[in-house]
Amino acid sequence: MADKEIRHSIMIHAPIETVWAEITKVGTKQRAQLDSVLDTTFVPGDPLYYKSEDGSRIFMVGRVLVCERPTTFSHTQVLTMRDDPLTVVTWSLEAVDGGTRVTLINSGWPADAKMDKVDSTWLGILTSLKTVIETGDVSGKQKVSLALMRTFMFMMPAKKKADRVSVPD
Repeated sequence: MADKEIRHSIMIHAPIETVWAEITKVGTKQRAQLDSVLDTTFVPGDPLYYKSEDGSRIFMVGRVLVCERPTTFSHTQVLTMRDDPLTVVTWSLEAVDGGTRVTLINSGWPADAKMDKVDSTWLGILTSLKTVIETGDVSGKQKVSLALMRTFMFMMPAKKKADRVSVPD
């Protein structure tokens, strides 16, 4: 059985360096990435985490595969809330007339994987990325969703706590 992938592209009306800076921003929340904080060195083989702002919860963990500024950022990922397999996320940026074409590929899914929820999450992240870069913030609807997520963070499963998440090989 062949592996499946999620693939989406979006045009962002901003220079490639601006888009790259937002996708690879570390140490502070990324509005488009559901207010998570990226923690990594960008060195291939090193760990990568998307954490809560206070660092107590980890939403995604993986390892850096490729980081070629400002065009390619690829890493493995395991979503800590789901029982998904280790997959690969690749962000490809291309400078085009009027801005930057961003292509996101999430590959390595088994043929029988249920990917609807992950697919819709990636679409939401790309839409939010465009909105954040072009307007300076997420939409009003997204702000409400993010506020609710922060309010109920304490109810998230213990397996998401930073001291209970290990980096996959």
